Amino acid sequence: MKNAVFVPNVYQPKLDLIQIEIAIKNIKDNFERELSESLNLTRVSAPILLKSGTGINDNLNGVERIVSFDALDLSSSTIEVVQSLAKWKRVALSRYGFTPGEGLYTDMRAIRRDEELSNLHSMYVDQWDWEKVITYKQRNLKTLKNEVQKIFQAIKSTENYLYKSYPSLVPVLPKDIHFITTQELEYKYPNLTPKERENEIAQELGAVFIMQVGGKLHSGEKHDGRSPDYDDWSLNGDIILWYPLLERAMEISSMGIRVDEKTLLKQLKLSNAESRIKMDFHQSILKGELPYTIGGGIGQSRLCMFFLKKAHIGEVQASVWNDRIIEECKKGNITLL
Repeated sequence: MKNAVFVPNVYQPKLDLIQIEIAIKNIKDNFERELSESLNLTRVSAPILLKSGTGINDNLNGVERIVSFDALDLSSSTIEVVQSLAKWKRVALSRYGFTPGEGLYTDMRAIRRDEELSNLHSMYVDQWDWEKVITYKQRNLKTLKNEVQKIFQAIKSTENYLYKSYPSLVPVLPKDIHFITTQELEYKYPNLTPKERENEIAQELGAVFIMQVGGKLHSGEKHDGRSPDYDDWSLNGDIILWYPLLERAMEISSMGIRVDEKTLLKQLKLSNAESRIKMDFHQSILKGELPYTIGGGIGQSRLCMFFLKKAHIGEVQASVWNDRIIEECKKGNITLL
């Protein structure tokens, strides 16, 4: 059933509401510190609104409707609410003057009106969006894996930090994160859907980085959609954790090495989106005005949900839900903020 809530058997939250709010703050403070130190990132301010037509707002899979409106003092422009800052960050790195090995992170807030609400999905999105300058020679698999491992260790460190304050929140993450491509997954589980494959591999390994998302597999199908103008589909992926409480895989982060000039043109052509070439952002890449970068987004609420062993994302963020979800959560002893 659409929007149905999965309720674990005999669900009993481990912390009360005040403890939850305190723990959320501690998680975010600790993880931000671990992330910024490990990846050499500086925190910068982030927009929630952008002008349309520049190509900077993320169009995600290309089908989601962007929330937009007209403004009293900007009558000549349509204003868009951010969907993610994947492209904006690359522009910001150039504007701030970051050099190779340095980067930024932001406290990103977005609204995605076409999100299908569930235990893991909300219309309100909160992420740590990060981006880092690299050299052209660093546009390779080794660089990608190194950054993934740093992020995973920051996640593990925060899990252990929280356990010291709340002994009931026993760590469940494995020692290391594993790597597999979407094509290898298809070979391994040819009769399963992409989401079913993610569940199988996550349950087997505990933590996995699924690489090369966006392009078609040998079957002719895509593992998942990915916008053609920020990630290089051959050098990207998703950090997936196995979440025992919901008995399913949980995507914590989508990230990758960003497109260069050739990859941008190739992926726009494959996506029938060559009309975007004229946009400011795309022209900046083609003219070599933007640095080569790697970056991604890390879900704040999802990470808090994972650490605090919550059944629903609404237990760690205040959002809007339909009547069915509210009623099912009430019956399942799930307290929405």
